Amino acid sequence: MNKFLSSTCLAACGSALALGLTVSSANANEWPTDDVRLVVPYAPGGTTDVLSRRVADLLQQELDTNVVVENRPGAGSTVGTGRLARGGRDADHTILMASPGHTIGAAIYPDLTYDPVEDFVFLQNMIDIPNVMVVPADSPYESVVEFVEAAKEENMTFSHSGVGSSIHMSGELFKTLTDTNMTAVPFAGSGAALPALLGGDVDVSFENMPTVLSHIRSGDLRALAVTSAERSEYLPDVPTLSEVGEYNLDQFVTTAWFGLVAHNSFPEEAQSVMKDALANVMEREEFLDFAEQLGAEPGQVAGEEFKQFIADEVERWEGVAQQAGISQ
Repeated sequence: MNKFLSSTCLAACGSALALGLTVSSANANEWPTDDVRLVVPYAPGGTTDVLSRRVADLLQQELDTNVVVENRPGAGSTVGTGRLARGGRDADHTILMASPGHTIGAAIYPDLTYDPVEDFVFLQNMIDIPNVMVVPADSPYESVVEFVEAAKEENMTFSHSGVGSSIHMSGELFKTLTDTNMTAVPFAGSGAALPALLGGDVDVSFENMPTVLSHIRSGDLRALAVTSAERSEYLPDVPTLSEVGEYNLDQFVTTAWFGLVAHNSFPEEAQSVMKDALANVMEREEFLDFAEQLGAEPGQVAGEEFKQFIADEVERWEGVAQQAGISQ
């Protein structure tokens, strides 16, 4: 072979190799190759559903593909979550909006067929919403200390939106830490529980911020404390329960968190693409404005840190459920 042909061959081979690498690189970044399905393990209309639809709208702009929301409610989120945990042929394009029910379900459903930690990949915590300890406007209790002292002497009632909800478990945790007399009064959702609280039919609730914020600002409810680690910018004058400094309440930090998870077979490529896309979503003004409307803070944990948070929450709620004798 002459020098010219050798040079030509080398150039051609080099071009082909470069082209091959380019094609291979392109093929390595093709996810998603189909529509992405976002499962909501609750009925339409609640916070999880509303958040999921807003995230889906923004996420499909980042991914340049359809993100289809699918509601699969039942048994405190365990029906939809359980289906995802089984995996299947579409698991590589399915994500789920998890919330406290993901960790509480493991505590109150002894026959759960999946592991809430090991069966999933934890992509991104999207928002955190504090619960608020609220009493009716005409309640005689002006502070957490006053309420606890009264609850040690007489039986109090607290409303919640369903067995195993973050609102219910927050009340049970408060009862356990303060060693007070409190009876849980269940309702079919916060919409049904709120009138009883406003009307003074129950003594207290540990409601999600979006449900009660406007009623606190109007004076129809009195906020005694927030359940987050730090004061909320939306209620800056309301202390945290951990600020009380008595009754073991320094251990009381809970939030209604919402984050995206996938089956543990979710491809690494998909995880990488989702990580970048979600980071962009959470920086968008539309998302930040939406979080503010809910009285929420953008989530701070992802990946392994998010997974460890979930594992800690499972352990915490198992202890509370055992002490309260809660089981389904």
